[in-house]
Amino acid sequence: MTEPGMPGEQVTVVVADDQSAVREGLVLLLGTLPGIAVVGQAADGAAAVELAATARPQVVLMDLNMPGCDGVTATARITAEYPGTRVVVLTTYADDESIIGALRAGALGYLTKDASRSEIGRAIAAAAAGQAILDPSVQQRLLNAAVRAPEAPGAPAGPPSGAQAAAGPAPADPGELTPREVDVLRLIAAGQSNREIARTLFVSEATVKTHVNRIFAKTGSRDRVQAIHYAYSNGYADPGG
Repeated sequence: MTEPGMPGEQVTVVVADDQSAVREGLVLLLGTLPGIAVVGQAADGAAAVELAATARPQVVLMDLNMPGCDGVTATARITAEYPGTRVVVLTTYADDESIIGALRAGALGYLTKDASRSEIGRAIAAAAAGQAILDPSVQQRLLNAAVRAPEAPGAPAGPPSGAQAAAGPAPADPGELTPREVDVLRLIAAGQSNREIARTLFVSEATVKTHVNRIFAKTGSRDRVQAIHYAYSNGYADPGG
């Protein structure tokens, strides 16, 4: 990953925030970070989508609560229409609905506006490299929400027994999840991106994507949020760990 301040090409960024003072402050802040070049500013989600089309930035630093086209809608459009552009959310909101909505829309990072200059820089660099970074408090809320959420379709009824949890999870049907799929599911629950999982397991990213798609199909999960819930509800991950 090419981080700000390291040799290599600059990461191009669009800043989207409806408050001009905040937006201009972020532009100034990013201008102090080596390795980052701001190529546009957007005052709402629609303008962010337009800039994604014309400037083709590597990353959009996206606020959520904007008039007209909000940040979640803009994120979904950008990730669908311009897959080469990653979205990092930077917002004052850290409630479950905002977090899950943004991640389901395709955001690769999620920070709150009390994030430090270095944290914002790291999140932008990570997103440009296809890696996810979540504020620690945001990740904890996401995991808590996954534990509380209704079970994913097809999930076994009820949590595993204490003996099952102690011995490690076993699929309800033989072959339901292979040992490698269990490894991948646990790493998804730990918040790792596909690239990080590939590095951890010493396999290709394409192989990880195949495992993730099979996990989704077998657990009835539409996305990583539901897969995380499945992992926590069925003993594949430790809520305390």
